[in-house]
Amino acid sequence: MQGKKILIGITGSIAAYKIILLVRLLRKQNVEVRIIMTPAAKDFVSPLVLATLSNHAVLCDLANENEWANHVQLGRWADVMLIAPLSCNTLAKMAHGICDNLLMATYLSATCPVIVAPAMDEDMWHHATTKQNLNLLTTHQVSIIPVQHGDLASGLIGEGRMAEPEIITEYLQKILYKNNDLAGKTALITAGPTYEPLDPVRFIGNRSSGKMGLALAEALAIRGASVTLILGPSTVKPQQHNIKTVFVQTAEEMFNATQAIFTKIDIAILAAAVADFTPIKVAKEKIKKGNGDISTIQLKKTKDILAYCGKHKKPKQCLVGFALETNNAIKNAQQKLKSKNADYIVLNTLQDAGAGFEYDTNKVTIFSKEGSAQKLALASKSVIAQKIVDIIAKYYATKK
Repeated sequence: MQGKKILIGITGSIAAYKIILLVRLLRKQNVEVRIIMTPAAKDFVSPLVLATLSNHAVLCDLANENEWANHVQLGRWADVMLIAPLSCNTLAKMAHGICDNLLMATYLSATCPVIVAPAMDEDMWHHATTKQNLNLLTTHQVSIIPVQHGDLASGLIGEGRMAEPEIITEYLQKILYKNNDLAGKTALITAGPTYEPLDPVRFIGNRSSGKMGLALAEALAIRGASVTLILGPSTVKPQQHNIKTVFVQTAEEMFNATQAIFTKIDIAILAAAVADFTPIKVAKEKIKKGNGDISTIQLKKTKDILAYCGKHKKPKQCLVGFALETNNAIKNAQQKLKSKNADYIVLNTLQDAGAGFEYDTNKVTIFSKEGSAQKLALASKSVIAQKIVDIIAKYYATKK
């Protein structure tokens, strides 16, 4: 969503506090955010906090002593308008076109898609009038994010909770990225490092963060694919709630998890930094320092996940491997592409500043089995992921 413009309208609901986290999530993705609040919303969340996080003054009134808030311009500025939380009161105003505050004036002027995330108590949510008003909104092409079941401000447990910020973010992504060209496809992503144990405390590993693989999983999910993420030890977590995550530790566990589903999926992107070797023997107790050095640690090769997938790949499957190289990068990547029977190899090198492990950015070259090579300049890993998914979508478009 980098560079997109989102206008958030906040109404009077206890759920307004969640918008603080939502704004942070959007700003982390380099989204430009502007905020309008109803007068009642200011009782639930601080305009100063939201102004600080969004880097824009929060608007509430149609005019102040010095200037007019141009609601027409606001409604045309945004790529999407989100009203969250949507109170029962504002829902009724939207359904019937009642224009008595800046938020309503902007809504009625908006030329962009409008999404709402309702928040109210269970009895209000199930009231017949609420249902009628929601139906009216849908006839006005307003998208409604379903409420959730859980603890309510009244102390009851039931339906009416506003969707969590992560789910709202996903809806925004789907609205902004209307291309659903991978709907019906299933995808497998491996990401992160593997940890090969030496003893109960120590392991052989690497500095992979899993960020690139996570970005690929989310890019595929946004395009409609059903995604399974096989994730090694990592602190990153998917924001898309429809990504199934399988957590593993070792190369053996990652191989087994991949093998279990590979024949059932359409797309496999093996972005994990899998250890090539693992200790032959794992000490049952912590290895003590003692008086001498450990002269040797015997290692054995791990199972080659990409080679396995290339060997068992079906004609309609798309297989993408990653190659992190430090020397002879192009030659090694092209050789890997051929020997592993992959459709694409994504090459990155530690020689490029800002690329490789732990960075939020990457710089890659994508080699295809047809002989093409596409260089992608340094960009955020989310942008790189979107471009890789573009190539995969084009691959399937040519298969039709």
